[in-house]
Amino acid sequence: MRYRLLLAALLLVATPAFAQAQGTYRVYFGTYTDEVSKGIYQCELNLKDGSLSSATLAGETSSPSFLAFHPNQKFLYAVNEGQATISALAIDQKTGHLTVLNSQPSRGGAPCHLVVDPTGQNVLAANYTGGSCISIPIQADGTLGKESSFQQHVGKRTNGHSIHVDKANKFALCCDLGLDQVIIYAFDAGKGTLTPHGAFDTPKGTGPRHFAWHPDGRTAYINGESNLTIVACDYNADKGVLTQQQVLSTLPKDVKRAGGSTAETVVHPSGKFVYVSNRDPYNSIAIFSIDPQTRKLTAVGHQGMGVKTPRNFAIEPTGQYMLVANQSGGNVIVFRINQSTGALSPTKASAQVPNPVCVRFMKIKP
Repeated sequence: MRYRLLLAALLLVATPAFAQAQGTYRVYFGTYTDEVSKGIYQCELNLKDGSLSSATLAGETSSPSFLAFHPNQKFLYAVNEGQATISALAIDQKTGHLTVLNSQPSRGGAPCHLVVDPTGQNVLAANYTGGSCISIPIQADGTLGKESSFQQHVGKRTNGHSIHVDKANKFALCCDLGLDQVIIYAFDAGKGTLTPHGAFDTPKGTGPRHFAWHPDGRTAYINGESNLTIVACDYNADKGVLTQQQVLSTLPKDVKRAGGSTAETVVHPSGKFVYVSNRDPYNSIAIFSIDPQTRKLTAVGHQGMGVKTPRNFAIEPTGQYMLVANQSGGNVIVFRINQSTGALSPTKASAQVPNPVCVRFMKIKP
């Protein structure tokens, strides 16, 4: 009996915290609006079995193709890609319903990505058409003030595709697909200012789209939309400098490339795996393991079951499940994540969402 109790205790200690978590998350989905989609949708994810409730309309707003929470989770911010604006929405904590508070111009065409800095003082957004980025202050009531900083990228072809702040909130890094660069700005959260600091050149033809930080804050993984690659970089947080370490294809070795593009990069909360979505015609999630010492990547497989134009995907904070937004499939599907290998196992869970292109989680129950 004593042996059994000891064994049970050891197994409990050895089991990753991610695998033990339970509860419920409210999940918000950004979409492209049309005659079917009306804005941002929501459903609930049950961590016990990975099931999803039916999706319902949370709030009406025009083509909210990317979403970001305020740190206090009282407010949600969305790009309005077609209108070239950024919107602030208040979250009803009981129902999840969203109420539009106000919006501000993005000063560039097709804003396609945004973040809220960790202090909750600013929204930073990237404009695809024309290539630029902007910082907009957040007021005490969650509304957006007038822009505090705007930076226009310069070159033959400029396409700002995403913006990210580092762990120290000291630098903002903007991927420009057209320039094959990650443009780096010194960021002052108190003033909301972006000041040119430098740039990281990705390999020619990469088309950097999105990137994800490793939890250590010293490693970044950039997906190349144009050449279907992932670029692993060391990051000097003191100097705000990226250094390329590795470039890998996001396609299987036996697949001959014929068009296609990547979309999203996500690092597992454990820091053990990184994933990249491959869109048409490949329709898959590429899986890479991360070396715990060097942070370099090893390709370990792909999962494509039920995947159709995976514009965006996300892993809920406990690391048990991945939700993939199938833009042309009109649904969001759920994969269970193997905590040892990073492999993705299909589940039967899904939610019907028109034109889903962004997935964000909000914890609502213990």
